[in-house]
Amino acid sequence: MVEDAHLFLMWRGADRHAPLLLWLHGGPGGAERPLFRYFNSDLEDHFVVAYWDQRGAGRSFDPQADPQRLTIARHLADLDVIVDHLRQSLSQEKIALIGHSWGAALGLLYTQSHPDKVSALMAVNPLVSTRKAQHAQYDFVLNKALRCKDDNVLIRLRSIGPPPHKRATQALEVEKLADRYGGVFHNKPDYTWVTVRAILSGLVTPWELPGFIRANNLSLEAMNDELLGLDLPHSVPRINVPVFFFLGRHDRHLGATVAATYFRALQAPIKQLIWFEESAHNIPFEEPDLFNVNVLNALQEIGIAEVKTCR
Repeated sequence: MVEDAHLFLMWRGADRHAPLLLWLHGGPGGAERPLFRYFNSDLEDHFVVAYWDQRGAGRSFDPQADPQRLTIARHLADLDVIVDHLRQSLSQEKIALIGHSWGAALGLLYTQSHPDKVSALMAVNPLVSTRKAQHAQYDFVLNKALRCKDDNVLIRLRSIGPPPHKRATQALEVEKLADRYGGVFHNKPDYTWVTVRAILSGLVTPWELPGFIRANNLSLEAMNDELLGLDLPHSVPRINVPVFFFLGRHDRHLGATVAATYFRALQAPIKQLIWFEESAHNIPFEEPDLFNVNVLNALQEIGIAEVKTCR
């Protein structure tokens, strides 16, 4: 229980004394825990991997909760409680954070304020500036549609209107159009097969899935105005822990070039940018084996993980 919410947290690992790694999923509201466990569970051989469904997401979603409680500040406060709980429960001084999309923005904001609790931060296709990302994605879809003479997409774009998008439904519609052109997934998994296997493996239940979608939509709508003001180059120019950016070469959802520009300006004691040439926005699910190896290698390089072969 955190303030007025029940937050879902689980951790898994082959060795309870292994370094601690906490996933921060995207969205806001996009509970990716089943996907992380499906595609990236090899990391549990090397770390104690914690999976947290953020307030308003996944198994932490409460349809009766006040959506006005869904703010960046509230998510940061929740994260601090989660981090302290994990550190105390597993007797570890620091924790490595790995955030995807919005989760990477959350990790960067948190790490700036709590460098004493974080050993390293891995930002996977981070949300850097919502306005810049929206403009870059819109321009990508527009140019693709013009080049392909895709009149249906052009009509949809005119109906939605150019950014900034004041409603999350508008942003989601442009994201769907970007996905048509490979800007969200460059290598799209067979989600029917993945869903069936995830259900059979106990990673998710069939009756949870509609709630996951509803939670994502409600969280995005509740936080849309605040996210339009997110500008990490201004608010987080420096962090005092090692930072790794994992960027998909084909990411047109948040804009890989937007994130790369921010990375070059970001000040950190150690920083490294790793490109994934066959991925768009969802690297952990598009190139999972390569992603897992790079996470392990990155933390080995700074002495957090033991050097041993990933299976």
